[in-house]
Amino acid sequence: MRTLRQGTNGFTCMPDNPETPGPDAMCMDKNALDWANAYMSHKPPPSGKVGFIYMLAGGTDASNTDPYATKPTAGNHWIKTGAHVMIVGAELFYDNYPKSADPDASAPYVMWAGTPYQHLMAPIK
Repeated sequence: MRTLRQGTNGFTCMPDNPETPGPDAMCMDKNALDWANAYMSHKPPPSGKVGFIYMLAGGTDASNTDPYATKPTAGNHWIKTGAHVMIVGAELFYDNYPKSADPDASAPYVMWAGTPYQHLMAPIK
């Protein structure tokens, strides 16, 4: 990554990735950036660090069960997400939310449940 403009609020924002089929611009705090770096590197996420991510334009459609799926298949539960926030690194917190492979995306749910990268998805519309 390269810095386009240095900020002062502790969040890192990334523009839309032109290689993905939909919008996926996002902003995240330091703990969430550490989590995202672990995810992108296929490494375990940091323990005990709760992070916050927001995607106000929604997110590129993704598998709700396979963190590394690149396209929809009959069994990977592809899901469409609108504008939302994500809470990462809050393991015990997720037990309070649905973990269905085919969730109601209009209400909070856990994405990638049962993987090291599970996180809460909460719509904001």
